[in-house]
Amino acid sequence: MKGRNMSRWRDPATDPRAEEKTNLITPEGHARLQSTRDFLWQVRHPELAVKVREAAAQGDRSENADYTYNKRELNRTLSRIRFLDQRLDVLKVVDRMPADTQRVFFGAWVTLEDEEGEEETFRIVGPDESDASTNLISIDAPRSRLLLGKSLDDEVELPTTEGLKPFIITEIRYQV
Repeated sequence: MKGRNMSRWRDPATDPRAEEKTNLITPEGHARLQSTRDFLWQVRHPELAVKVREAAAQGDRSENADYTYNKRELNRTLSRIRFLDQRLDVLKVVDRMPADTQRVFFGAWVTLEDEEGEEETFRIVGPDESDASTNLISIDAPRSRLLLGKSLDDEVELPTTEGLKPFIITEIRYQV
């Protein structure tokens, strides 16, 4: 059977999408998720509900593109709200620094230096708040897993686009 709903079969045991996510989050990430949820519920949902109601009042819904589009957007919004509600319930906010601030743990800003002297800084955060464009990487990422527990001036080999590359940890800091 061919069609657009057919997809490639993946073995559930080896599918990376089936891996459990870490349920840790920083206070900033939790506030961001909560504000997104609140915006969707208090602003976006009522706007879409009004648009659907107005489009439905125009008559025949089967040929009303405005109704169909807004109804689909309303359902997507409600689905996202449900997802955020479920996710916010299981997340554990890590709002304190670790006992040993000279080692890399969750929430650490880590600065690495490569052999050419170039530095890169990023923060280890939960999977729900990771964003490569702002240098926030997930604690579940291979790079983070290799850094956890390492201390200042340790040399680590991390995966890059060119393969494994040695780095030295030059700074570890935590936000208060």
